[in-house]
Amino acid sequence: MKMTMLKLLGASALATAMTTSSAFAIECIAPANPGGGWDFTCRQIANIMYDIKVVDAPVQVTNMAGGGGGIAYANVVTERNDDADVFVAASSATTTRLAQNAYAGMTADQVRFVGAIGADPGVIVVAKDSPLMTLADMVAAIKADPGSVAFAGGSAVGGFDHMKPLQIMKAAGFDDITKIKYISVDGGADAITQTVGGFTQAMTGDMSEIVGFIKSGDVRALAVLTEERVPGFEDIPTAREQGFDVVAVNWRGVYVPKGISDDQFNVWAERLKAVAESEQWKTAMTENGLAPFTKVGGDFQTWVDGVIAETVVLSREIGVIQ
Repeated sequence: MKMTMLKLLGASALATAMTTSSAFAIECIAPANPGGGWDFTCRQIANIMYDIKVVDAPVQVTNMAGGGGGIAYANVVTERNDDADVFVAASSATTTRLAQNAYAGMTADQVRFVGAIGADPGVIVVAKDSPLMTLADMVAAIKADPGSVAFAGGSAVGGFDHMKPLQIMKAAGFDDITKIKYISVDGGADAITQTVGGFTQAMTGDMSEIVGFIKSGDVRALAVLTEERVPGFEDIPTAREQGFDVVAVNWRGVYVPKGISDDQFNVWAERLKAVAESEQWKTAMTENGLAPFTKVGGDFQTWVDGVIAETVVLSREIGVIQ
């Protein structure tokens, strides 16, 4: 169906166009084992799509673990390039790995990123008794003595947690980011423990990892790395409002095969928008510590391309890629 025709259709006809007429069920691939972010994304979106009737049959969820998402990515690129009935859960980890060539030479332009409809906000936190009271204090301390502030994070060196303080320092005009100290530990809880215990001066992670520690008063958040303050945590300022233009969120979204038509892509975008606007998804975000973050369609692809380009630059500077 041509987009010119879609524009002329009423709401009822558009709803019909958004449902699948295939004899086969629509499938969502979660590029990991059951449990965790990608599985959550697939199952929530799949269930809500059927609940709100933008598809006319239950969506099949397939777990395809391996290669940090690379097995699923390769499967879609090589085996299902024109399959309009499959979509794949994705997140910031997907784009980071693509930027760092972790998918064996595959690139971001081999699929089409449909959108993100929620995110786990990035945060920078310090212990409750830290002398660093603001993000500007932290930046100034690093500029004066880069070794004076060590960050603990739950991702590997070069991973998403590592990238957050590097982005902030680049935004602050500090170019020698190889001097920034980062200690990789086994998850956000360990990173918090390192910081509360005084072994590191700051923790870089996601909002969901620090909620309990914020409520207990063990840590203070210097910044949340979102476009706007997070509902329920309005006392935590964004990096942007403190003068550092950085947005770093672990977004939850999907991509589809590259070879589908523009019309088919637009149907997927409409389906995802419908999920984002549903009360079911708003409840799921609240229950799982996600913040609103809706970017769907062509604007999201442009945003992803920008994130990947920035990650490539930072990864080269710290030696993760050549």
